[in-house]
Order: sequence, then C-alpha cells, then structure tokens
Amino acid sequence: MRRPDSPRPPVATRPRLLTALLAVVVLTGTTAASCGDDESAVALAPASRAAVAEVIDAPATVTARAAATLTAPADGTVSSLRVQPGQRVRRGQVLAVISSPSAQERLRQARDALRAAERAGRGVGVGDLGTRRRGTDKAADEAFDAARDAAGKIADQKVRDALLAQVTSAQQQYAAAARTADQAVRSVQRGIAGLNSAVGALSAAQRLQARQAYDLAKATVNALTLRAPIGGVVQPGGTPAGGGTDLSALLGGGQVPAGIDPSALTPSRAGPPPGVDDAVVAGGRVTAGTPVLTIVDTGALGLLAEVDETDVLLVRPGLVADVELDAVTGASYDATVRSVDVLPTSSARGGVTYRVRLSLGAGRFGEDEAAPAPRPGMNAVVHLRVREAAHAVTVPASAVFSADGRDAVWLVRDGRADRAPVTVGVQGQDLVQILDGVQAGDRVVVRGTDQVQDGQEVR
Repeated sequence: MRRPDSPRPPVATRPRLLTALLAVVVLTGTTAASCGDDESAVALAPASRAAVAEVIDAPATVTARAAATLTAPADGTVSSLRVQPGQRVRRGQVLAVISSPSAQERLRQARDALRAAERAGRGVGVGDLGTRRRGTDKAADEAFDAARDAAGKIADQKVRDALLAQVTSAQQQYAAAARTADQAVRSVQRGIAGLNSAVGALSAAQRLQARQAYDLAKATVNALTLRAPIGGVVQPGGTPAGGGTDLSALLGGGQVPAGIDPSALTPSRAGPPPGVDDAVVAGGRVTAGTPVLTIVDTGALGLLAEVDETDVLLVRPGLVADVELDAVTGASYDATVRSVDVLPTSSARGGVTYRVRLSLGAGRFGEDEAAPAPRPGMNAVVHLRVREAAHAVTVPASAVFSADGRDAVWLVRDGRADRAPVTVGVQGQDLVQILDGVQAGDRVVVRGTDQVQDGQEVR
C-alpha cells in the first residue's frame, strides 16, 4: 500500500504529523473564493517549494538469518542429548546421538558379507557363473537403495548430499566392475576364455559391492551423531507454523512458517498434533525423519515484506525504510532492502504481491532509548521511502485532478481559472511534486476542483 510522506524523521510514526502540519501552513495562506452562493466551496493556495517523500507501506514479518532442523536418520532412541532448549551452540558441535539397532544390524550384516566376499571364489562351475552374477547385482541394488533411503532422512544438507554423492559414486564403480564381469562370463560361455578369468572378475565385483555396502552402512551409523550445521540458539523439535503444523507440510503449498526466510531453511518432517510438546528427551523413541532439534541463527535479523504489484516497480535494493513492530509500540527500527523477488506470490487478500527482503537494524524509542531486539515471526509494517525530492515545486495533493487522461490543476490568473496540464513527480500524502506546468508562487485551486470551470471567475 502506498503511503506518501514528508522528509524522514527519527521516529516512523511522525511523518503523518509533519506533513499534516506542513499542509496546514500552506493552507493558512489560502483565500476563500466565491463560487455560487457557497463562499467555502472553493479554496486557493500558492504553489510552494518544499521537501516531499513518497512512502509505500507493506506488511512484513521479522525473520531469522537461517534455521536448520536436525532429524533422526533412522529408527531408534535418543541415547544422548547434550544441549538444552535456549542454549547457544556453534557450528559442528555435537548435539545428540541416536542409537539405532536397525542401522547397527545393517552394518553388522554388511561386515559379514564383506568378509564372506573376501573368502569367496573357489569351487565355482561354469553353470554357476550367471547365478552368482545375478546375486551380486541384487545385493548391490539392495545396498544402494537402503543407503539412498537413509540419506534422504538426514536433515543436514551437507551430510545428506555427501552420502548421496557416495552412493552415486559407488554405483558407478560397481557398474564398471559388473561390465567387466559380464564380458568375462560371456567369454567363458563361448569357450574363448578360461574359467579362472571369469571367477576372478566376478569375485572382484562381489568384493567391491560388499565393500561399498559396508562403507554406506557405516556412513549411516556415523550420521546418527547429530551435529549443528549452523551456529545459533537451540529449540526442541521441528519448525512449527502455528497449530502444530510442521514445515514440510507447508513447503508443498508454497508457504513457510512466520519468522523463517524461505531462502535460508532446512526442512523437517512431520511434527506432533496441536497441544503436544515436540521436545525429544534422552531415552525417547524416534522414527526416521523425526525432528529432534532446530537451530535458529538470530545473529542478523531480517524482514520479509509483501509489496503490492502496483508498487513493487518502485522498490529496489538499497532503499531505506522505517519499521514499526506490533510488539514494540512507539519504537522505530531502521531497515534496508536487500532484494526483490522476481516471481510473485498471492496475498491473503487475493491480489498479487512480491516478496521484498530487508536487513533489520537497531530500533529506538524517540531519540535516546534503545528498543529491544525483536524475535523472528513478529509482525511489522515497513514504510519504504521509494522516492524523495528536496526543494521541489509542490501543491497540495487535493489540487491535482485527472482530465482527458492527464493530470491537471486549476491555475488562477487575473482572477480566472485556467486548467493547466501538469507532470507529477513524487507523490506525497499531503503534497505532490509538480515537474512541469506550475511554478512556485502560482495560485491553484486546492478545494472544490470539481466545481470550477475553465475561465470561471474565482476571487
């Protein structure tokens, strides 16, 4: 919503007062002009030079710099919880350890299979080659699928990406070894190679598959130790968005919980129903994907504003703004635009808006008293100062009207009204900058413009 305004004051709630006072000063010099029987129907005022600012008001939410939710990578229990809610942690710090019998069992089975593969290779006949080859492929597929499934349940993006990359690399290596084994088997079956060469190739493929399965299972077990991917403040559970709804449910609908900038979060899995504390305690049972802890980085707060499509083209990085918070009455905070989204989003009122991201600065009460630092998720109104002009030729906003598709004013010369097309610049709430068509000192009609005709006598 556009709210033009006057020169920037130290407190965001004062611009309306200053522009109103300025308008009163301008209108103090107005003269009543007769038009019919009503002497107060038309009023005049001189164009003057003044500072004017155009301000856009936009609803906004305070956001954290980043948030990351750590989830259980496998079914099990929380064997160790090393932090408390509200505690500040550093990046890489161990926060919790999950004990997962199923992950440990997969590791044990992979270790046994690796040992068996290292002993295998003797007593294989030509007829057994195909069966052994198919068995090795099946074991490889099962190991890769299990590792990929386990990786998908890890919240830490770096750990997840590293494990997925390990799975992909292992598959590529195994595929190369499998092709070599296939060629050796076909050569033996066609009688152009000895059995030993095929057995050797199959054994190499089998050992590689078993080693890869063991390494992937071990990586999953290692991921049971949850480390902070970012520094920040710990809170239990996932990232709710009111009513106990968790972040993952909202991401599918394009929405993000209040207080979280969607460009700086790590999604979590489903949370508990409303009214249930989602804190996980030491010894508590967890399933794969259960949110255990969330780290919120509040080192640099920001704002996520929704600017209407009719105003967004005036917003650009670097613009300054005054911010008012619902939770801190009477305080004004500084902010600076960081970026403007290219793609739109639908507003709650059904219109089209664009997200504008701002850096939030310090706040003050009046001139001296510092305002408290807000919390992510708090509601705010951002007053974006999109255009300003100093010492501009201005008229009261009520003097400008539309005629024949152009802005115009009634100029009064020698006591008669003359319709003058004008070019409007910065549009304030009470004052409007005139770029062309009016000079400082010109007398214009500021009230009753709809009751004036061209050439009409106005006193």
